Amino acid sequence: MRTTDTISWQPTSWTTRQAQQQPRYDDDGELANVIAQLSRLPPIVVSWEIETLRERLANAQRGNAFLLMGGDCAETFEDCESDKIATKLKILLQMSLVLLHGLKKPIIRVGRMAGQYAKPRSADTETIDGVTLPSFRGALVNRPEFVPEARIADPELLLRGYERAALTLNFVRALSDGGFSDLHHPQYWDLGFLNHSPLKNQYQKIVDSIAESLEFFERVSGGRAPHEVTAVDFFASHEGLHLLYEQAQTRFIPRQKRWYNLSTHMPWIGMRTAQLDGAHVEFFRGIANPIGVKIGAAMDDGWLQGLVTTLNPQNLPGRLALIHRFGAKDIEKSLPRAIAAVRETGQQVLWICDPMHGNTETSSGGLKTRRFENIMRELELAFRLHAEHGSYLGGVHIELTGEDVTECTGGARGLTDGDLQRAYRSTVDPRLNYEQSLELAMLIGDLGKPAVNRSTP
Repeated sequence: MRTTDTISWQPTSWTTRQAQQQPRYDDDGELANVIAQLSRLPPIVVSWEIETLRERLANAQRGNAFLLMGGDCAETFEDCESDKIATKLKILLQMSLVLLHGLKKPIIRVGRMAGQYAKPRSADTETIDGVTLPSFRGALVNRPEFVPEARIADPELLLRGYERAALTLNFVRALSDGGFSDLHHPQYWDLGFLNHSPLKNQYQKIVDSIAESLEFFERVSGGRAPHEVTAVDFFASHEGLHLLYEQAQTRFIPRQKRWYNLSTHMPWIGMRTAQLDGAHVEFFRGIANPIGVKIGAAMDDGWLQGLVTTLNPQNLPGRLALIHRFGAKDIEKSLPRAIAAVRETGQQVLWICDPMHGNTETSSGGLKTRRFENIMRELELAFRLHAEHGSYLGGVHIELTGEDVTECTGGARGLTDGDLQRAYRSTVDPRLNYEQSLELAMLIGDLGKPAVNRSTP
């Protein structure tokens, strides 16, 4: 990371560039005071955790592991409750168990949590019944109620976001360290409503199969458990959208001789803020974290190649992930072109499929939704196209919840547009519910196998 450009880089270097999607605060003095407080508070993650994740992502980049990245589209401060956090962790653990069984390779678990509090918006304002107010930009910035006082950007929310993120990740660590995530005990992860799911028997067969495999391994190895399978690590990720918040938690680690964004393990840049000459790319190029960049059909070859070479000039393994979100209708045209463009740079990246964002539509009742068949179609095409073009799909990025919501149609229960109103709880984008998420993991586990070993449809 110590190139000529990055030696002079500072966490504030981004302020010389145009910054998209940043809130406007009324009191600069109050904002500066809050940022100063955040800069003195302990980091949420530490550099050696970040380096561990980078090494594992490098393994996924080589085709020897698979990344499962999932969680809420936008967290709320109300989500910082033990039951809600445990439920999120449970569905990610259940999915990873299914993927481990199907793909027969280590699964890297990264949650969209403990910091996913800021969201980009299509416009700075919104109008309802003739009243125009600033858009809701996530719990880190303002409040969702459509009244003037709620939509004021409040610097104090940055501190509340830091606190909720730290509390969330602390609880996740406590659960993991206490054996909650040990693959010997998947019964800890039971989601009560799974008992009523058509997938219950299939999931139970997978659990039993892995239990038998662990028992066999321990017998032949003298009772020693395979640590990399039974001890599950969990990492956090969020969109690094609010640059002052990210800057405040960025520290220089002398022993590493690098700058790290210690607000999360793996921040990512969204499509709306990925301008080559923009503030977000300038900030991200200087931090040593593994980073993701969302890419879509609107990104041409030059833009994509510029991002790859700017964000990872030394071609470090595990440093850069490209999260493609083309949509089922555009992926066959766009993904091969993106693979070829990156190959021309000589750079290695971790390819991740986000089958959610490119498949968003409006239901007949006016609610934003995503259709399970389109999500699966994009994933099927992603696996096939990467294989056909000599590439490797090393992960998936899913917006999901462990709750029994009705926000995406389709899946094992065949949810329709008419079912959406029953339990539509998202404040921003529609998420897969627990059952759809588990079904998706089962299908990915089959898609990721060599063609000769796949189940017959």
